[in-house]
Amino acid sequence: MTSKKKERPSHLSDDRHDRTRQPTDFQIEWLYSHLRWFYILLVGATPVFLGGRGTPLPEITLALVIVGSVANLMVMILLAMRAFRTPMTAFTFTLDLSLALGLIVTTGGVDSPLLFVAFFPIITAALRFPWQSSLFVDIATVALYWYAAYRRFPAALLPRDELLEQMHPYLLNGIVLLLAGATTTLVGYRLRHAVRREREEEQRRARAALRAAHQRIRLIFELASTLSATLNYERVLQAVLDISQAGLQEFAGRDIPLVQAILLFGMDQRLSVATSRGLTPSDQRVRFPAKEGALAEVLRRAEPLVIEDPGSDTELGELVAMHQCREAILVPLRAGFESYGVVLMGSPEEDAYPNEFQDLLEAVCNQAVLALQNARLYQNLIEEKERLVAVEEDARKKLARDLHDGPTQTIAAIAMRLNFIHMLIDRDPQRAKKEVAELERIARKTTKEIRQMLFTLRPLVLETHGLVAALEQFRNKLAETESMKIHLEVEAGVESALSPEAQGALFYIIEEAVNNARKHAEASDLWIRLYRRQLSVVAEVEDNGRGFDVSKVEEKYATRGSLGMMNLIERAKLVKGKTVIHSAPGKGTKVVTTIPIRGNRGRR
Repeated sequence: MTSKKKERPSHLSDDRHDRTRQPTDFQIEWLYSHLRWFYILLVGATPVFLGGRGTPLPEITLALVIVGSVANLMVMILLAMRAFRTPMTAFTFTLDLSLALGLIVTTGGVDSPLLFVAFFPIITAALRFPWQSSLFVDIATVALYWYAAYRRFPAALLPRDELLEQMHPYLLNGIVLLLAGATTTLVGYRLRHAVRREREEEQRRARAALRAAHQRIRLIFELASTLSATLNYERVLQAVLDISQAGLQEFAGRDIPLVQAILLFGMDQRLSVATSRGLTPSDQRVRFPAKEGALAEVLRRAEPLVIEDPGSDTELGELVAMHQCREAILVPLRAGFESYGVVLMGSPEEDAYPNEFQDLLEAVCNQAVLALQNARLYQNLIEEKERLVAVEEDARKKLARDLHDGPTQTIAAIAMRLNFIHMLIDRDPQRAKKEVAELERIARKTTKEIRQMLFTLRPLVLETHGLVAALEQFRNKLAETESMKIHLEVEAGVESALSPEAQGALFYIIEEAVNNARKHAEASDLWIRLYRRQLSVVAEVEDNGRGFDVSKVEEKYATRGSLGMMNLIERAKLVKGKTVIHSAPGKGTKVVTTIPIRGNRGRR
């Protein structure tokens, strides 16, 4: 994914440059203002340092000191008000130069005791301007000093040797001033160069951070646009993989080979591969308990986790593709206290996931969870609508089949026997009595069958006497026709913790689970358990039958291959509960339904 950057107008670039340059110049000018107070104080204290040999400063010199103090005070006020502008640099340098020259001229010129103040403009020029300008100021100052000293001794009136002897102190002072100025220029140049490098590095980091933030915002916006435009479950998962891969390529600046997978929890509370890139067909069939290793840790921490050598992980090592990766990142798909799954990305390179990308991936996953919730709700609504239609159609077919195979055939037989008895009344009264007795037996059996059908359609005992009585009656009716032993274990008082709606849902879930076991389990024993656990009521239906592979049945879920299992899950959701199915070939089946007790469903 590529994007073109828009060129900024030149005036905006200059303004940004001024804003980034201003803090350093501001600090330098603030430092100069304090140094200016220091050397003004030295100027005022010079007569004291000279002792008896000194003379009071001339009035014009004192006036210059006062003017310099007032000007420096105004500069500090402007700096304190953050009114600093670039022209102030030239003004303060002119102030320093004028004040230094004025003080030297008014206190004796080349013989002034304040000659040291000439060094201050050189220092400020070294830190303000390029080294060429600072060196020029240094040379010009020394040249002007030597010229002023030379003018004091006319060459025509003094011999050359005497002139050199008289100029000797001034030449030494100029050389010292020149060397000090050159040294200051060199130090100032290096200092400015270091400050400029630091400033450029700060600007580079700021631009990189701004560019990374812009990329994150753009990618998240693209993801949000994509997710808001679809309610398709598969397209949401593919969009997460696309945005994640594009984000990593933009942060890394190149294509990095990746192994990507989105692992979602299934009906057995194990993680399975919902969609992937770079996984082998065998890897796509692997299911993870998420009880140990990196998967368990990322679900426990609920934050992104980067691991090295994912192929050696306890659970991720089952994926062949992970053995080719040197680093992997896992991000949980979590909403509130509910975990939907994990996003997994593996790379054959080390340090492939910078912090900026980790933040982006976490934001992408947060957006994806909301989209997954919406897509799942929409998909559930469609599936529920289709399921209700299918269930209603199956119920009609089953009722028609049961009526045709049971009561309809029996009633037809009763009618035939009545006709036969009518003929026997005159011919063989004794046999007619036997036929009447047999007819009574058939009629009672038919009545039981019809009542069983009515109980299945609407168990009135559930409405009148509650869940426990309905389960006992259901077990007793099954015992009349089934060879499988049914054991009912109910904790005392558990029924009072459930609302009537929850009791009805639990009854139909248990009935569906028992019917599934009767048809498919080939079990000799079946246990129905009902008990409380903390703030929930748990219902278990367990058999010792042949069991089955839950993952294979779950694959048929989308093609309506197992309406019975769909009923178990959907009925529990209607009362804020959850149904989990545990089974394996040859190890029986356990259906566990958990429903919050009365008064806690709203808080959940």
